[in-house]
Amino acid sequence: MTFGRREANMFSVDELKAGFKDIFGGEPFLVRAPGRVNLIGEHTDYNDGFIMPAALEYETRAAVAPRADRILRVHSTKIGVTKEFDLDDPAPQPKHDWTDYVFGVAVALAGAGKRLKGADIMIASSVPFGSGLSSSAALEVSIGYSLLTVAGLPIDTVELAKLCQKAENEFVGMRCGIMDQFISCNGQHDHALMIDCRSLEKRSVPIDPRARIVVANSMVHHELASGEYNKRRASCEEAVRLLAPALGPIKALRDVTPTDLEANKALLSEVTYRRARHIVTENERVIEAAEALAAGDLARCGALMNLSHASMRDDYEISCDEVDVLVDIAQKQSGVFGSRMTGGGFGGCTVSLVEAGAVESFMENVKAAYETATGLKSTIFACSPQQGVGPLAG
Repeated sequence: MTFGRREANMFSVDELKAGFKDIFGGEPFLVRAPGRVNLIGEHTDYNDGFIMPAALEYETRAAVAPRADRILRVHSTKIGVTKEFDLDDPAPQPKHDWTDYVFGVAVALAGAGKRLKGADIMIASSVPFGSGLSSSAALEVSIGYSLLTVAGLPIDTVELAKLCQKAENEFVGMRCGIMDQFISCNGQHDHALMIDCRSLEKRSVPIDPRARIVVANSMVHHELASGEYNKRRASCEEAVRLLAPALGPIKALRDVTPTDLEANKALLSEVTYRRARHIVTENERVIEAAEALAAGDLARCGALMNLSHASMRDDYEISCDEVDVLVDIAQKQSGVFGSRMTGGGFGGCTVSLVEAGAVESFMENVKAAYETATGLKSTIFACSPQQGVGPLAG
């Protein structure tokens, strides 16, 4: 049996077990960790702000078995290669490829005092790479959960999320916030989570059954994403530094209100001001959107999603032509409450809130109009929020 590349289709339990036996031998246990879609609250997480993501059906699956030594071997079904890592390496260095997400988690866990054991792990993922649905966090969380399970250590999902974020920040070099890892660890079925990224307090927000979440992939991924992401974070930190003398001991843009920002606009460059304006207004939109969803006010939640996209496009400048076209098409459809870009930016996916009875026509119309406008065939699917990381039955 040969297990090579597969992009979007999920490996079944039987395929995972058979593939693991073919590569490593033995009988594995199975783990799943979901990707995520963010309903609203983009780039607010690393500003100590508010976010409202949900875990997805798309997920990373891992087949895992312990080893008697201190070697970690990982096989990627996506690219058909196996890599090896020594847990006793005194000075592990990034390789600047996909293995950094794996071995970086092992380094972060060990650095937190977790005594790990060797393991063989085969990973398969249905989370599309570069889509903004957080394939990297799903991979990190599945590896972290697997390693802790092999070592017989207790698993605190909030701590696991923090350590996976640490791996991506320090070993991979991507200065992401906590959102992706947190929702992959702590997602709740049929609910989004409204998360305070400073305290990590979370509140379940039910998704009204009158509406469905629809995700559309623009099928573009601009290579600007990583470098521009880090630049946006630096701009936010610069805004805090420049505003602090006027506003007092603020730690992050979370501590700045829109009124504060407007009153002190002259302290900032035009670009830094616009970056900050996105963050401070987005935080308010998240809070209001959570209240709207809880009250069943789908129209208000959708309107806030539309405003969020305009802010990301014009103030934070993280959208792109193709995503703007996709959002514009979606916002004009019958039965849609709201639509926006989701994820880090410069391509990837959009998220729409759509009347349940209009979902099929919405997806057909958006797919056809987007292909006519761009020549690209979008992958579109309706989804229900899922549970966070855990054992995969079977």
